[in-house]
Amino acid sequence: MQHALTPAVAWTQRVAVASLLGLILLGLLWELRLAPTGSGMLALKVLPLTLALPGLLRRRLYTYRWMSLLVWLYFIEGVVRASGDRGLSAQLALLELTLTLTLFAACALHVRARLRNAKEALA
Repeated sequence: MQHALTPAVAWTQRVAVASLLGLILLGLLWELRLAPTGSGMLALKVLPLTLALPGLLRRRLYTYRWMSLLVWLYFIEGVVRASGDRGLSAQLALLELTLTLTLFAACALHVRARLRNAKEALA
């Protein structure tokens, strides 16, 4: 079911997709090129993020809801690596923290805007 694309819904979708793409790119570059931690297997951590991309692009409310929960795993990784790593890896972890907080906020605001719109449509 399609819904009206209000400015709030459109904006939060753009921010969510941009921060998700940023997390995917960061995860791949971090583990494969910039500060690899081994064989590159940790790059597989971006797989769940890639699975969410189609749902965010299609504005599936369910995807925004579960992404707002999943993103905390990446936040925890960022906290651990920002406090434990040194140099470039610690800086990349701070970028990861920024992207995760942005993604969470965008998803939460998107869900809120959509539910508010649905409530107004029923009234």
